Amino acid sequence: MPYYIGVMSGTSLDGLDIALIEQQDNTRLVASHYIAMPDDLRAELLGLCSSGSDELARAALAEQRWVKLAAQGVAAVLADSGLKAEAVRAIGSHGQTVRHEPARGFTIQIDNPALLAELTGITVVADFRRRDVAAGGQGAPLVPAFHQALFGEGRGQRAVLNIGGFSNLSLIEADDHVHGFDSGPGNVLLDAWIQRQQQLSYDRNGAWAASGQVQADLLKTLYGNPFFQTKGPKSTGRELFNLAWLEQQLQTLPSYKAEDIQATLLELTAQSIVDSLQAAQSDTQELLVCGGGAHNSALMQRLAQLLPKCRVASTAAYGVPADWVEAMAFAWLAHCCLENICANRPSVTGASGLRVLGAIYPV
Repeated sequence: MPYYIGVMSGTSLDGLDIALIEQQDNTRLVASHYIAMPDDLRAELLGLCSSGSDELARAALAEQRWVKLAAQGVAAVLADSGLKAEAVRAIGSHGQTVRHEPARGFTIQIDNPALLAELTGITVVADFRRRDVAAGGQGAPLVPAFHQALFGEGRGQRAVLNIGGFSNLSLIEADDHVHGFDSGPGNVLLDAWIQRQQQLSYDRNGAWAASGQVQADLLKTLYGNPFFQTKGPKSTGRELFNLAWLEQQLQTLPSYKAEDIQATLLELTAQSIVDSLQAAQSDTQELLVCGGGAHNSALMQRLAQLLPKCRVASTAAYGVPADWVEAMAFAWLAHCCLENICANRPSVTGASGLRVLGAIYPV
């Protein structure tokens, strides 16, 4: 059987998701494993998202630690499945994004695929984004092609929403054509604010946000960011939306209760998703949600309220656990690379054409 492993750590920096798939005519999740990000490594990776001293050496050391975690996760998922390393054709390693500035022609993911190949004894495919950027694309989002393969099949107008640190939409038309883009913040501001105020890593079920009241003036100010007025192809990251940006906006406004700010941030996430979806595909019949945001019941309820004519559900309702879709996508991207299958979508990223994505590090 052709098995692949995907390794993904997103902009939330909470940990590494490792997914083992069987790839034949369809993609099947065989096993999965999660490793929490050590606090000191998370802090270092966050630090590398902005300029600092001795960045090259710090990045090299950080990527070694990240890859060693990834190798532990690969070993764990193999043990869970009962497979040996030689049964796996390749690992698709996304790495950890620390800079993403396609307008300036670059995107940077912390990774060391050569070391991962040495530690696991498995061929590694990595560096998926830069080929698309080199072709004039945004390099993100890359998952719409996988969403199309997994959730397409002529089921009408459907959208797949991944809510990680940032939110991205894959819009699947009735004719199976796909396009998509980043809609804006997902959990990034919600997590940053609760960490600042309550020293918690995230707002479980959106309970703290649900305890507050949306502040219209604050929402209007935040939603005034020019990113929200642009159409796809577009992508974003911590370079634009971060705690410092939020605090800068708050300085221009009256003082608000901390829970009201959290409620407003949840509304910003929900409203930016819905406005983007309705502008691009107004007759969407189903919105399938994956990523950590799928577990935020307050956010899911708000999306359903804003989309009364659309069914809003977790991808788990279609047999694909919400937590593992992105890691599965990078396993699938490794498969595409080895099979010489183009996996970007110019309608999504704005690249000048279809490209085979990834660099191969054979064992």
